[in-house]
Amino acid sequence: MGIVDDAIARRDKCISEGTNVLPSNYNGVTVDKITRVLSRIDRCTNNMIEGVFALLSTEPNWFKKAALNNYQFRHGATTAHIGTHVGILQRGNRDKLDREGRDYWLKPLWEIGAIEKAYFNSKDCTFLPGHPKAKSPNSAYRLSDEFISILEAPEGEWQEMAEAWIQEDVLRERLKLQADQAEEAKKSVESAHSILIAASHKVYAKRFLKGYEVVYIDDGDGDRITDEQAHTLAQAGLTLKLGDAMPDVLLWNPVTDKLWVIEAVTSDGEVDNHKKASLIEFTERNGKAGVGFTTTYPTWKKTAERQSQLKNLADDTYMWIQEDASRNIHIKQ
Repeated sequence: MGIVDDAIARRDKCISEGTNVLPSNYNGVTVDKITRVLSRIDRCTNNMIEGVFALLSTEPNWFKKAALNNYQFRHGATTAHIGTHVGILQRGNRDKLDREGRDYWLKPLWEIGAIEKAYFNSKDCTFLPGHPKAKSPNSAYRLSDEFISILEAPEGEWQEMAEAWIQEDVLRERLKLQADQAEEAKKSVESAHSILIAASHKVYAKRFLKGYEVVYIDDGDGDRITDEQAHTLAQAGLTLKLGDAMPDVLLWNPVTDKLWVIEAVTSDGEVDNHKKASLIEFTERNGKAGVGFTTTYPTWKKTAERQSQLKNLADDTYMWIQEDASRNIHIKQ
């Protein structure tokens, strides 16, 4: 069972037994207290309130290996973990919050350092600062210790702490410290996904996609579209919206006005039928002449691991394997 099914089963069991699905507070911090603190720092929406409440949870961590090492939910939770806690356990819905919504209910809080990015390093069972591997399933979030201190401070004290915490000079120093810590963590974790993305456009595209120019690379976990990328996309006559499927690499041929999408797979994310349809719609909406697709893998072993059971590569797309770089394999069903 996945985390959504587990959460639904847990909630239904509590309801049938007449017990509370969740406690009314974590370490004395209630939803009302969170609401008042977020209002004081001008970052208050229902999604943010519930997201913070989830990140205060003291229950065992939802990374199974982390739970076995006595980590709590609050030490690090993925977007899916947080969305499931909010959507199913807090609200009683049948599904988690939309992942893309993180730009509304996580980003405003990590921009001021209330939420920190974290990464569960399963090799040594530790949570590292930052997101050293782009789009990794181990990328997580947690509340900063300083922000937790404000939330847990008694009435009459937290107000002054929040006012001092949100001052601009203090904010700059806090964000710089977090960035420095994340950069150090990145040095210790090799990003296989980043390496494959680089090979996909520097090796594969150079050989097999003559005339195409790179207009977008999704190799980060901050703003999904930077100002520089938005400018490059605009020059190609393209606009990416929040709901669009975000390809690892997007290329454009200025002569034919056609696009090409590359998805680099080290854990998941192939060009399946859903992604193909989404990006065809994107291509048509932007008035382009057509679009092609390639899924890239680092090795034949990784390809076999993924495709021996899934068989999810969409028809009339291509597959390229980095260790067998001379071949461009056409997928026909």
